[in-house]
Amino acid sequence: MLKHSLILLVVFSFFAFPQVKDKAVFTESKPGFYQEMMKEIDAFNQKEKQKRKSLKLDFSSYKNLPRSHDEFKYYWFNEPISQGQTGTCWSFSTTSFYESEVYRLHNKKVKLSEMFTAYWEYVEKAKRFIRERGDSFFGEGSEANAVTRIYKTYGAVPEESYSGLLPGQKYHDHRAMFNEMDNFLKSCKQNNIWNEEEVVENIKAILNHYMGEPPVSFTYEGKTYNPKSFLKDYLKLNMDDYVDILSYMQQPYWQQVEYEVPDNWWHNKDYYNVPLNEFMTAIKSAIKNGYTLAIGGDVSEPGYDSWTKCAVVPTFDIPSEYIDENARQFRFSNETTTDDHGIHLVGFKEQDGKMWFLIKDSGAGARNVDPKGFYFYHEDYVKLKIMDFLVHKDAVKDLLDKFNH
Repeated sequence: MLKHSLILLVVFSFFAFPQVKDKAVFTESKPGFYQEMMKEIDAFNQKEKQKRKSLKLDFSSYKNLPRSHDEFKYYWFNEPISQGQTGTCWSFSTTSFYESEVYRLHNKKVKLSEMFTAYWEYVEKAKRFIRERGDSFFGEGSEANAVTRIYKTYGAVPEESYSGLLPGQKYHDHRAMFNEMDNFLKSCKQNNIWNEEEVVENIKAILNHYMGEPPVSFTYEGKTYNPKSFLKDYLKLNMDDYVDILSYMQQPYWQQVEYEVPDNWWHNKDYYNVPLNEFMTAIKSAIKNGYTLAIGGDVSEPGYDSWTKCAVVPTFDIPSEYIDENARQFRFSNETTTDDHGIHLVGFKEQDGKMWFLIKDSGAGARNVDPKGFYFYHEDYVKLKIMDFLVHKDAVKDLLDKFNH
C-alpha cells in the first residue's frame, strides 16, 4: 500500500509542477586555459625575428624640401585612392592619366574603373599563357599601354558601374584570387590542358568570385552605354593618340623597340626609344604645356622616403653631374633599377635651377602622412630611375617628328 502511495505522489507531482522549458542563446567563446597554454607554447617555439635595417638617406640636412602639393602648378586629377593589396599600380596610374585626359580634352570629370581593366588584362594573360603552352609570364603587374590596349579591345566603364569590390569590402585584396589563378594555370601546364576556351572560362569564374562580373551595359548620366560606346561616345578618347616613350641603351635609339621587362608580358615593341636628354626634355616640356603623364620606374632607393614624401638621388649614390645614360643603363642592367611601380605625374615646380614633379601615387606608402596619395620627385630621380612614360602624341610632336626623319 505504501509503494502505491509513493507512485501516485510522484505522478501527481509531475503533473502538478510542469518543467520550465530551457532557452538557447548564442554566445561567443571565452578564452580559457587552452588559449593561455597555446600562447606559451607558441612563444616558446617562435624564433626571435631580427629586424633588418635599411640604408636610407638622412633627409635632415635637406633644406626647402616640398611639403605640400599646393606648392606645385598642377592639372586636374581625381583624388588619390588606394590600390589596396594588389599589383595593379599600372592600372591605377594610367586610369588616373586617362581621367585627366578626358578633363583636358572635353572638360568632363569622370571616375573610371581600374578593376574593369585589370579583370580583362588577367583574361588576356591567361589566353596568351595557353597559346604559348605556358611560356608566357603570368603576374599581377603590367604596363601603362596595357590600359590603352584593353580600352581598344574591351572599352571602359565608370567606377560606379564596376568597382571590383565585394559587398562590405573596403580595400582591394587580390592575393587569394591571384594564387588561385596562378595555381590553376600551372596545373594546366603540368597536365597539358591547352583548351583556351575552357581555361578562360575557369579564369573568369575565379575573377567573378573575387571581383564580381563586369557589366555588358550600364546607365551613366541618364544614358545607356556598353563599355565600347562609353569610350567612344562619352569619354571620346582616341587610343591611337597615345604613345610610349622609353630611354635605355640596350636597344637602338630613334627606333620603336621592345621594353624588355617581365611586366611587358606580351612583348610590345611600340616604345619610342630616345636618348636620355631628349627623354627629360620631353617630360619637362609636356608638363609645362598642360599635359600629364603616366610614368613607370623604380621606387626602392635610399633617397626614396614615404615619410618626407620625397624622392631624390643622394650624393653617396651618384652626384647629380654624373647622372647620364650610362649610369642609368648600368642600374637597369644590374637590376638595381627595376620596373616596379606606375604613377601619374600631374604637376611641377622649379626651384634652385631644378625641377620637382608632383606625383599622384596609389601605393600604400603614399598614404602614410598628409598630403595622402602624393610624392615629390626631384628631376635627378626621374632622370636616373624613371624608365618610360605614356603621353598624348601632341605633347611630344617634335620628338616623334625625328623618328619620321
